[in-house]
Amino acid sequence: MDQILRKRDNFRKAFDDFQPEKIARYNAKKIHALMNDAGIVRNRAKIEGTINSARSYLKIMEDGPGFSKFMWDFVDGTPKVNHFKTTASIPASTPLSIKLSKELASRGFKFVGPTIVYAFMQATGLVNDHLVSCFCHESSAGKRRTPRPKVK
Repeated sequence: MDQILRKRDNFRKAFDDFQPEKIARYNAKKIHALMNDAGIVRNRAKIEGTINSARSYLKIMEDGPGFSKFMWDFVDGTPKVNHFKTTASIPASTPLSIKLSKELASRGFKFVGPTIVYAFMQATGLVNDHLVSCFCHESSAGKRRTPRPKVK
């Protein structure tokens, strides 16, 4: 993880600021260039997975409700609030992250196992896993989110 964080600026540059519209159009020449970019972790399966995931994201944006609404629908628009007292109590995955992981994979996303999906849910506020002793726990508790509108 530290290696990825140290290289995040390189990843941002190599992957066009993570713009899915650009990543979805990557071809063999771009994959070859990425495989030769010493500034990033060069793993063909993950590079190709990123391209597939960008295409899957765009499909949800074009044909579906939009990615934000798609994700928030899994928690009925309201963050799941947990009441953990210790970090050891926080799970690596949950039945909900397993369900979401399977749904994302069925739509073509790659490298979306239940653990990474749960981390994403925590990072985006779908799940509030702040410890009850954390000042953020109460301020983040149960606030219904309005998904961002679908951009056309």
